[in-house]
Amino acid sequence: MSKTALLFAGQGAQTVGMGKDLAEAFPAAKAWFDRANTALGYDLASVCFNGPEAALTNTENAQPGIYLVSWIALELLKERVPNLACDATAGLSLGEFTALAAAGSFSFEDGLRGVRQRGKFMQEACEATQGGMAAIIGLDEAVTREVCATTGVELANLNCPGQIVISGAADKMTAACELAKAKGAKRALPLPVAGAYHSTLMASAQPKLAAELAKISVQTPRVPVYSNVTAGPHTTPDHIRATLVRQVTSSVRWEESIRAMLAAGYTRFIELGPGSALSGFMKRIDKTATIYNVSDVASLEVTVKALEG
Repeated sequence: MSKTALLFAGQGAQTVGMGKDLAEAFPAAKAWFDRANTALGYDLASVCFNGPEAALTNTENAQPGIYLVSWIALELLKERVPNLACDATAGLSLGEFTALAAAGSFSFEDGLRGVRQRGKFMQEACEATQGGMAAIIGLDEAVTREVCATTGVELANLNCPGQIVISGAADKMTAACELAKAKGAKRALPLPVAGAYHSTLMASAQPKLAAELAKISVQTPRVPVYSNVTAGPHTTPDHIRATLVRQVTSSVRWEESIRAMLAAGYTRFIELGPGSALSGFMKRIDKTATIYNVSDVASLEVTVKALEG
C-alpha cells in the first residue's frame, strides 16, 4: 500500500491574493483567516489578499502568511477527503513549522505566532547585515561547494538536481555567481530576498527564536516529520526546538529529505500552500512519484477529484 506525505511551502511562494479565492468559496477558510487575525492582533488576511507586494514580501508577514494559507489548504482538503491518510510531513524552511503543526507537535496558534516571530527575528538579522541569495542552475553540488569555499559564501538550499541556492554577504555574491558561471553553471540568478537566509549571517536570530520556542508546548509528532537540517525524522520535543533553531543558519537539505522519504516507501505527495515549487522539485528528484498540490480553489478541486478517483 502506498504511503502519503504532506509537503508545505516555504518563503518565496508568497503572492498577493493568496488564499483569497479559498476564503470567498469556503466559510471554513474565512474562519481560519479570522482566527489568525485574532491570534496575531493584526489583519494578516488583508496583507495576503491585497498586499501591497512590499508588505507581503516583508519576512514577518510572508512567513505567517504562507503558514496560514498552507494550513487552510490542508484543512479544506481534509474536509473534502475525510479519509485522507497522512503518513509523514515535511516543509521547506518555514514550511517545517507547518509540517510540525500538521503532525500535532504544536497548536495552530503557537505555530503561527512562532513563524511570525521567526520572520521578525530574521528580518532584524537581514537589516543588521548586507546579504543576498542566488539560485545556481545546472551545476552539481561538489562544484558548487568549491565555489562557496573559494568566495566565502554558503550553501543555503539543496532543492533538487540542478538547482542549488547559495547565500552570503552581498559583496561576495557577485563573485560567487561569476565563478559559478565560469565553472559551467547554466545560470546564476540573484534572488529578490531581504538577506542571506540559511547562512551564518542569520545567527543573531537564533537565540531569540530559541527563547520563543521555549515558551510554547511542543509534543512528539504523531507521524514522522522530516527535518531540513538532518534530512531525517524529528524525535523528541527538545530535539524539535533545537533543530528549528539550527535550521535558521543551516542548509535546507530538501532533495535529501525527499529521497529519504521515497526510500522509506512514501510514493504519494501532496504540496500544500501557495505556488507549486515543491511539485517542480519533485519532478526533478523522481518523475515516478505521484505529486498533487493545493494552493487555490482550482487546484483543490483537481486534487480532490484525483484522490477520490
